Amino acid sequence: MHGLESFQLSWIDYAAFGTYFVVLCVIGLWVGRKEKTEANDYFLAGRTLPWYVVGSSFIASNISSEHFIGMVGAAFVYGICVASAEWMNVLSFSALIWFFIPFLLASRVFTTPEFMERRFHPVLRQFFAILTIVSNVVAFLAAVLYGGGLALQSLFGWDMWFSIISLAVVAGMWAIYGGLKSVAWTDFFTVIVMIVGGLMVTIFGLLMLSGDSNSLIDGWNVMIERNQAHAGIWQEAVEKNAQQIAHTDHYNRLSLIQPISHETNPWPSLIFGFFSVSIWYNVINQFMIQRVLGAKNMYHARMGIVLAGYMKILLPAIVVLPGLILFAQYPEVMLSPWSEIRPQADKGYIHMLQTLIPVGLRGLFLAALFGAIQSTVNSVLNSTATVFTLDIYKRMLHPSAGDKLLVRVGMISSVVILIISIVIAGFIERLGGSLFIYVQSLYAFFAPPFGAVFLLGVMWRRINGPGAVAAVFLGFVLGIAMKLYVQFVPGHPLWIEPFAMQGIINWGFCVIICIGVSLATPPPRPEQITDQLAFNWHKLNIFSELGDHWYSSVLLWWGLFVAIILAIFIQFSGLFYQ
Repeated sequence: MHGLESFQLSWIDYAAFGTYFVVLCVIGLWVGRKEKTEANDYFLAGRTLPWYVVGSSFIASNISSEHFIGMVGAAFVYGICVASAEWMNVLSFSALIWFFIPFLLASRVFTTPEFMERRFHPVLRQFFAILTIVSNVVAFLAAVLYGGGLALQSLFGWDMWFSIISLAVVAGMWAIYGGLKSVAWTDFFTVIVMIVGGLMVTIFGLLMLSGDSNSLIDGWNVMIERNQAHAGIWQEAVEKNAQQIAHTDHYNRLSLIQPISHETNPWPSLIFGFFSVSIWYNVINQFMIQRVLGAKNMYHARMGIVLAGYMKILLPAIVVLPGLILFAQYPEVMLSPWSEIRPQADKGYIHMLQTLIPVGLRGLFLAALFGAIQSTVNSVLNSTATVFTLDIYKRMLHPSAGDKLLVRVGMISSVVILIISIVIAGFIERLGGSLFIYVQSLYAFFAPPFGAVFLLGVMWRRINGPGAVAAVFLGFVLGIAMKLYVQFVPGHPLWIEPFAMQGIINWGFCVIICIGVSLATPPPRPEQITDQLAFNWHKLNIFSELGDHWYSSVLLWWGLFVAIILAIFIQFSGLFYQ
C-alpha cells in the first residue's frame, strides 16, 4: 500500500460534499435557533427526541475516524474478531433497554456524575466528572481529530496541524451553537450519509477482489478464502505475526473466539467485556447516554436503542470488512517489521479511497468521513461541556448560577475543551502503534472501576459510598500497577498482557473491594437508596411502554436483533471457517 496517487476531486464531488454541508447547516441552524435560554433545552434537548433521532444519534456519536481509520486497520491486522466490539454490544444494549432506561429516566438526572453523588458520595461525583472530562478529551476528541487529520493529510497532502484545526473548528460549531438538540438532529442526517458512503467503499472493494466476474458474491468468496490463510503469502503473513498477535503459532482471522493471550480480543472479553467496558461506555458514559436522557419518553428511549442495535449489526460491513478486503489484496504488508505494520494498516482505508472510488463519488465518501468526525466531536464536546458546567462549575464554583449563565459557561468551556483536544491530537502520532489500540486500551483503563460500582450500586442497596470510593480509587491504582508489571517484570503470565484482560481483572477487583468495604461500614442513608437511585424490582416498569401495536413492539424488534446477533456469532465462532 505504498506510492499512493493524489486524491483528485471533480465538480460533482465538490457539489456532493457542498450539498451535504449546506443541508447540515440548515438542520443545525433551524433546530438550534431557540436553544440558548434554559439548561434543560441546551443540555438535554428539552427531553423531546423521538426514537429514530435517539438511535441514529447514539450510533453517529459512536462512529468516528477511529472506526473508519483505526478499526479498518485493526481488522487488516487481527481479522474479524475486532467486530466483537460492535456485535457484543447486544449485552449492554439489552440491559439498557430492559433495566437501565426505566431506571435512569425515573431518576431525572442531567448527568451521570450527578447520579454518582446522590447514590454514593460527593467525592465520587467530582472524581467521576474529572475523569469523564479527561477521558472524553484524551480517548475520544483527540483520537477522532487525529484520525480525521491523518485522513486529510494522506488524501490531500495537508499539514497535520492544519487538518486537525480545520476539522475541530468546523465539526465543533453545532455543539457550541445549538446544544444537544442541534447535535442529535444533525446526527440523524449524518448517519444516513455515513452508512451509504461507507457501504460504497466495501462494495467497490469486493468488486475489486472478484476480478473479471465483477460479482459481489465472488468477491466475498475470495475475501473469505484468502483470510482463511491456508496457503501462499496469506498463510506466511499469518504465521509470521501469530506469536506477536496471539502468542500462538497460528490464529484464525475469521473467528470471534481468540486465545486468552490475544493482543486485542481474548475470549473472556466476549462475556466480561460487558461488565468491564460496555456498562461504562453505553450506560454511564455521558456523551452516549445523554441521547437517552433527552428522549420523549421511555418508549422512544428504548426503541432508539433497538434501532442503534440494528445499526451495530451493519457497522462491521462498513468498518471491518474493508480490513479483510485489504488483507486479501495486500498480504505483503504483514511481512513488514511489526513496528511498521499497524501504522501502515491505519492508512489502508485511505488507500482504498484513492484506488477504488471513482471521481464523481468521492465527494459522497468525504461527506461520510466528515460526518463521522463531526457527529462524534459534536456529541463529545456537548457532553463534556455539560459535565464541566453542571458538575464542576455549578457544583463547586458558582452554586447560584442561573440557566443563562450556565449556557454561556457551557459554550465557553466547549471552546476551551476543543482547543485542548487539538493540542493533544497533534501529538498522538508520536506515540506510534495503532489508533484502534490507543483508544481501546484507554477504555479498558478508565471503565472498570466505574462500571463495577455503578452496577453494584443500582442492583444492591447495601452498597454504600465508602465502598464505592475505595473501589474506584484502588481500581485506578491497580490499573496503573498492572501496566507497570507487564512493562517491567519479566516472566509475567502472557494472559495478563492484553488490555482487555487487565480491564476484566480490574473490574473483578473493584467488585470485591466495593462489596467488602460496604459490608464493613455502616449501610447507606435512606435517601441514597430510594427507587430513583437503586433498582426496585417491583416498581421498575420493565414491561411498560413497549409500544401500542405488535409491529411497533420493543419486545419484537429487540428479539429479532438478538436472534441476528446469535446467528452471526455462530457463523464466525470458528465452526465454519477454520
